[in-house]
Amino acid sequence: MQSWPAAAVPDVPGTPPDLRLYDSATAGLVDVAPADGTARLYVCGITPYDATHLGHAATYVAFDTLNRVWRDQGLSVHYVQNVTDIDDPLLERAARDGQDWRELAARETQLFREDMTALRVLPPTDYVGAVEAMDSISAAVARLVEAGAGYLVPSEDAADDVYFPVSTAPRFGEVSRLGRPEMTALFAERGGDPERPGKKDPLDSLLWRAERTGEPAWESLLGPGRAGWHVECAVIALDRLGARIDVQGGGSDLVFPHHEHSSATAEALSGRAPFAAANVHAGMIGLDGEKMSKSRGNLVKVSELRRDGVDPAAVRLGLLSGHYRQDRAWSPALLDRARRRLAEWTAAVARPAGPPAGPAVAEVRAALADDLDTPRALAAVDAWAAEGGPDAAAPAAVRDLVDALLGVRLTPA
Repeated sequence: MQSWPAAAVPDVPGTPPDLRLYDSATAGLVDVAPADGTARLYVCGITPYDATHLGHAATYVAFDTLNRVWRDQGLSVHYVQNVTDIDDPLLERAARDGQDWRELAARETQLFREDMTALRVLPPTDYVGAVEAMDSISAAVARLVEAGAGYLVPSEDAADDVYFPVSTAPRFGEVSRLGRPEMTALFAERGGDPERPGKKDPLDSLLWRAERTGEPAWESLLGPGRAGWHVECAVIALDRLGARIDVQGGGSDLVFPHHEHSSATAEALSGRAPFAAANVHAGMIGLDGEKMSKSRGNLVKVSELRRDGVDPAAVRLGLLSGHYRQDRAWSPALLDRARRRLAEWTAAVARPAGPPAGPAVAEVRAALADDLDTPRALAAVDAWAAEGGPDAAAPAAVRDLVDALLGVRLTPA
């Protein structure tokens, strides 16, 4: 699947500090320093049945910041993102609107690409749709069944479905650190089926859904059907990145069940654990006191902001003004502050001279190395922009710093 164009990233002189990130599995900061010079990042992508909202954008901007920090450290970054371009919500939306599900997925994926381009999010190295990976996924599910890490569950209206038994995953629960009662409740809330008859354990997850009448299906050794969500991400990550990755990322609503199950499935397939050195999760964006989500309909969409003439750089600064791990609210006041900040920074780098850039560069790097502390990084640029100075090279240096590490291009109107 095609991703989107990459923005140029300026070089910033100097040596950045080592990076530490908060790992959900250990509830603490961990060093993230790939030994071979290549950082391996997997971030869960969209299910393309509606436009990108600011909750999506906050997650992808957060991991774009990680991508940029790694690149600033001189690392190569192998970044993989999936697109769940076949799933129940997509089929339901297509049926509601009387539209072919493929056309809906293609349209919304293209809109997502345009939003990411506007926000200057660097594209993944591999952008992989579930549909194009279906053969690999079905073959992986067949291997799990053969190894005893997959079993058949009869269905009333189709052939047998295939489920992953959590009893075969010795580390199950270590990503989320949740007990069974919390797991069971979240599993039901977030697309799981703990009440499904025939399962060995309420927490066992779907690997392969047998073909139902009127639903798309793909041929496999297990019979026609389609992949479950958790195994989709596990197989795409393993195929493109290998058995051990540096960061598995996404929104905090993916900690359980998605990342718990995708990690367990990946480890069952590879025989290696843990799947990810760090499990990193972005907080939720709220509006009017509630999490922004498609199901609630309380969405602020990136494409609509763009159509209303809002500078995407201001949107990005607004998202960066809160720490990526925090649940936080979006508001007109926050956007207004981001617009003022953008104007102040743009004016500052257009001056013929300014205060020396070295302290600002060092502080921005130190802030981002400390679990991507973007509010602290923004405050460092604010401080530089508020001062005067005689250094003629400083405005260009700060302009490149903001572009390279914060993903904001400061261009005079």
